[in-house]
Amino acid sequence: MGGSIMTVHSGFAPLLERFFLQRLMQQRQVSPHTISSYRDTFRLFLKFAQPRLHKPPSNLKFEEIDAPLIVAFLDHLEKQRGLTVRSRNLRLTAIHSFFRYAAFELPTHSAQIQRVLAIPSKRFTRTLVRFLSRAEVDALLAAPDQRTWFGRRDHAFLLVAAQTGLRLSEMTGLKRDDVIIGTGAHVRVIGKGRKERCTPLAKSTIAVLKAWLREPQRGHEGVLFPNARGAVSALMPCITS
Repeated sequence: MGGSIMTVHSGFAPLLERFFLQRLMQQRQVSPHTISSYRDTFRLFLKFAQPRLHKPPSNLKFEEIDAPLIVAFLDHLEKQRGLTVRSRNLRLTAIHSFFRYAAFELPTHSAQIQRVLAIPSKRFTRTLVRFLSRAEVDALLAAPDQRTWFGRRDHAFLLVAAQTGLRLSEMTGLKRDDVIIGTGAHVRVIGKGRKERCTPLAKSTIAVLKAWLREPQRGHEGVLFPNARGAVSALMPCITS
């Protein structure tokens, strides 16, 4: 037995669970948005891998998750599911993050891990962001029917979004306590990378927010722009109730 090499098989599922619970949530404390994005990536990947490896996700071995399988998965996302290059690269970022974690957990699989980490992101042309004109912004703000609760919510939402330029996920995640009214009025936001920043508010926006905050609060989560049940809306409020 002196010259034989023992092959160590490692379960994929336990390692993936530790990646989410220990690495992302406990150590890095990444945002819920990142957790959701990474979760969706691996949900899609496991759904893709199962018929090809003829195994349920719980029985997969780490060594079976190799570079050719991942490249095939990324190609499938683009060609069969119609994902953009930008979205493909985001999925690859999640996979790379997992394999960088695996490099410390499974040094015996270094060659396999390096081949996965060597998969490059695709280049793409960044399109020019087109800004709305003042007339277009005014038309957008005038669209909600402010005689209704939903209309007043949507008007306040759109006004804050137009004035601050916050991301959709940041807007829907705002709580009533994040709005500071008075001297130095601003909204407090936890953005990408869990970085906190304060965005000043214009006088016109402050007046609308003051009126909105006087509305009866729905739900017990303190969401600034809630849906009909008082919870966070997954979509923009003017699209969903």
